[in-house]
Amino acid sequence: MNKRSLSRVLYVWALLALPQLACFAAEQPNILFIMSDDHTSQALGCYGSRLAKLNPTPTIDRLAREGMLFENAFCTNSICTPSRACILTGQYPHVNGVYDLGGRIETKRQYLALEMRKAGYQTAMIGKWHLKVEPGAFDYYCVLPGQGKYFDPMFRVQGEKKWPNNTVQFKGLHSSDAITDVTLKWLKEKRDQEKPFFLMHHYKAPHDFFQYAPRYENYLAETDIPEPENLWKQPGFGSLATRGANDELLPHIGTSIGRRNPRRNYAKHYKVDPALGDEDAKRAAYNIYLKHYLRCVKGVDDNLARLFAYLDQSGLMDKTVIIYTGDQGFMLGEHDYMDKRWMYEEAMRMPFLIRYPEKISAGSRADAIVENVDFGPTMLDFAGIKTPAVMQGRSFRSICETGEESKGWKQEAYYRYWMHMAHHDNPGHVGIRTKEYKLLFYYGCNYKGQDRTPPGWELYDLRNDPTEVVNQYGNPKYAQVVTDLKDRLAKLRKRVGDNGQDHPAAEAIIQEFWDYDEADQQKAIKLSGQFLHLRENAPAKPRKKK
Repeated sequence: MNKRSLSRVLYVWALLALPQLACFAAEQPNILFIMSDDHTSQALGCYGSRLAKLNPTPTIDRLAREGMLFENAFCTNSICTPSRACILTGQYPHVNGVYDLGGRIETKRQYLALEMRKAGYQTAMIGKWHLKVEPGAFDYYCVLPGQGKYFDPMFRVQGEKKWPNNTVQFKGLHSSDAITDVTLKWLKEKRDQEKPFFLMHHYKAPHDFFQYAPRYENYLAETDIPEPENLWKQPGFGSLATRGANDELLPHIGTSIGRRNPRRNYAKHYKVDPALGDEDAKRAAYNIYLKHYLRCVKGVDDNLARLFAYLDQSGLMDKTVIIYTGDQGFMLGEHDYMDKRWMYEEAMRMPFLIRYPEKISAGSRADAIVENVDFGPTMLDFAGIKTPAVMQGRSFRSICETGEESKGWKQEAYYRYWMHMAHHDNPGHVGIRTKEYKLLFYYGCNYKGQDRTPPGWELYDLRNDPTEVVNQYGNPKYAQVVTDLKDRLAKLRKRVGDNGQDHPAAEAIIQEFWDYDEADQQKAIKLSGQFLHLRENAPAKPRKKK
């Protein structure tokens, strides 16, 4: 065949192939990943918690009515920056190196966005980024610097100057309003309509200290917010690690709603009347806290109503895989705790809703265990992209579409919190969560094996004790359960690659107290006394000059 004939053949083949290529491109759905900071599952109506009757999230609940709700979606480390890194890389913190709030993910490791771009998606990152370095793997970005501000927010954007010197400020706006404005502008004016889009739309709200837009000042003003029972009663909760040998550590482990923790509590933060008794002060602080939090949530939900209205009007709603989640859960008074960080249910569980009518049945639910390292592979799978080998997570697209767990699907979630006693007085801990049980091990030290708190184990029977108020570790009836779960936890650590080589001093302590025999418990009691002595005799920190 001469060159002219070959050229003609190739030309005809190309003409025949174009419809197939166009069809393939048309089949790629848009992907909209919406994440709010610290929005916990019990603050969404669709999860049916005590707050559901307040109807806090009618817009977000639409995704559950018209898509699938995951009951067992978990973060591997309940803190903002590590969770975001897990989603972007598909890797656990000990692999991607983001253990705490100081972590960063450079452009070359922003795998989720890179894979989407390679597959022909137009990519955008708008809102809270919190990974320090430039989101350079995205075609477009407009992100808050660090934590960002609730009011008059400034954003870092692409431009002629090098990151982070191109900025734009939205004066007079609340961050939730500004973030939605930016996303709508991008969708309407900057989006390439010839390409599918992958958009990460991240709100700062409802992160503390819950600064809501003034228009919500009267929202829930006359409402007594329903309280969790374990705000008041929790017989058998905790361990030597969180309570001390004789409850002597209760004022020092975990910041509180009421006055239990004198260093940091909401009664003090919200300037509750000091003349009130402890119970009344706790109730007052709880109501102020929840109203501020839920007003921020209301701002998110109302802004998503604006976004969804545009998607409906433009015909994009049903052509887009829409995911809603939080970067972790959050304690809303449960166990008298504030913030997140804990492996307890309210902090470890993430809301996860997904809507795509073409493939996902309306009103469906799944109890499969999924982790935030699986979010990236799942989005890639919906885009028709194979999960890269560098990602540890697995796609659960088939669960979304069938409601059934695929063969060999994981039966446990791994958790590790590294920021020992930082900010909210949470000890370092590691654990395993199955559908029936949760086993936590507070090893109680920092990366270098220092700043010791007493080690201790906790076991919760989630079928019979879903609010985790009775620690069954040490109960002879659960001895075999403990043995089995410790074995599974050890194997799980190996499987996910948390071998302790990165922080050997901490790993040595984990191994030292793993068996937790009588001698280990006596050492833990001694450590409890030492920690209490240090905490009670610590010199007062000098007040910062204003």
